[in-house]
Amino acid sequence: MKFFAFVLAFILLPFTAFCQKAIEPGSKDISIKYIKPGKSLYTVYYVKGTEWKNMGALTYDIVAANNQLTLDNTFTPKENGKPTTRFSTADAQTLKAISYEGNTKDTKLNLYFGETITGNSYSKKTKKDKKVKLIPAKEYFDFNWTDHLIGALPLDVGYKARFAQFYYSEESGMMIEYYTIKEVKSFIYNSPRTGKHDTWLASVLEENTGAIYNYIIDKKDRRLWQREMSMANGMWEITVNEELDYQPIKNSFNKEEVVNQISKGNSVIIGTAYARSDSGKKLGGLVNTAKKQYAPKGTEITLFPSSAYYEEWVEVNKKIRKQKKMPEVPLNSDFGYSIKKAKVYDDEGHFEFVDLMPGTYVVMASFDFSNSYNYSYVSGYTNYYNYWGYTGSSTNYGTARQSYIDKANIEKRVSIDKDGEKKEVNLKE
Repeated sequence: MKFFAFVLAFILLPFTAFCQKAIEPGSKDISIKYIKPGKSLYTVYYVKGTEWKNMGALTYDIVAANNQLTLDNTFTPKENGKPTTRFSTADAQTLKAISYEGNTKDTKLNLYFGETITGNSYSKKTKKDKKVKLIPAKEYFDFNWTDHLIGALPLDVGYKARFAQFYYSEESGMMIEYYTIKEVKSFIYNSPRTGKHDTWLASVLEENTGAIYNYIIDKKDRRLWQREMSMANGMWEITVNEELDYQPIKNSFNKEEVVNQISKGNSVIIGTAYARSDSGKKLGGLVNTAKKQYAPKGTEITLFPSSAYYEEWVEVNKKIRKQKKMPEVPLNSDFGYSIKKAKVYDDEGHFEFVDLMPGTYVVMASFDFSNSYNYSYVSGYTNYYNYWGYTGSSTNYGTARQSYIDKANIEKRVSIDKDGEKKEVNLKE
């Protein structure tokens, strides 16, 4: 997959707070309907120039219960795989913070929000607990909800707003940071799975640090497609939506069923793989005349059970190729468990599969072979003369044979009707 960062140039003028719309918990600008329960998956990259480094996976999992929304924010680094988890609960009507529980590399933190913020912070470095008691002077949102908050605002061309988020650091204590939505404009986001989407591109300024965030948010359902955050030395952190809900194949793939089908039966498929003499190219108007050529010894033959899932996958990708609008759908990541391999064991293309249960199987082979064809060519001319001079000529033709390397790609469906059956097949092109 390839994505492109937006490098936006900003002229940072002195900030005038009074000209921005203030967004606080319970604000009429917040449409909670856009914050939907469910799980979403993102890949996080560090990007500099054309170099993209995969840093790990970020998941958001929102649960609605008892008039509350709980967000499970988990980041799993690609290198060591030790996750950082944050659980944040907010009021389901106002998005006002209720509680927070975080387990990061250095700290375990529990907070309870109200007029006074109370809780406990445990340092993994010093092995010590610290009681937390804070009195915030301003209205704020828990920082974990920022990505979802922006998508719930009435984004439109020219929309601007300002809000505060709360973040606790053991070193500095309470931090309330202001963010300004500087610009919103229309943008077309091109998903590698589902094609083009009409979106809003919202550019947000973190006032304390000057960091810039670019949010690409769907106009219809307010899905966060991509988030970009500026970092030091020209680096950007880019978070890309992996579309967990993208399921173009309606039939499910049953891993356990196909594993049993290729390993726990008593049926056998034996066969011969070869290319027919009429399978080659037509060159010079003449069909090749090479004899039957067997798949070479050691050629790999592939078998897997056909299924409603596989047949639908074939049809869906056939339509996608015809429309030429989006990439093809990959096979289920567990599909490899359904594949069985055999090799041609002699010079006459023979192969065998055993332990198969009744069902329909797809058997495939691909191999190179030498082919040839006859052709004619002009070898010269014969001129004719009589007493009065030239009377005409005839063309002389020669014949020759040309060889070339061709490729056989063979796919055949084979049905086994009852357990213990022995089926013989010819894989021929």
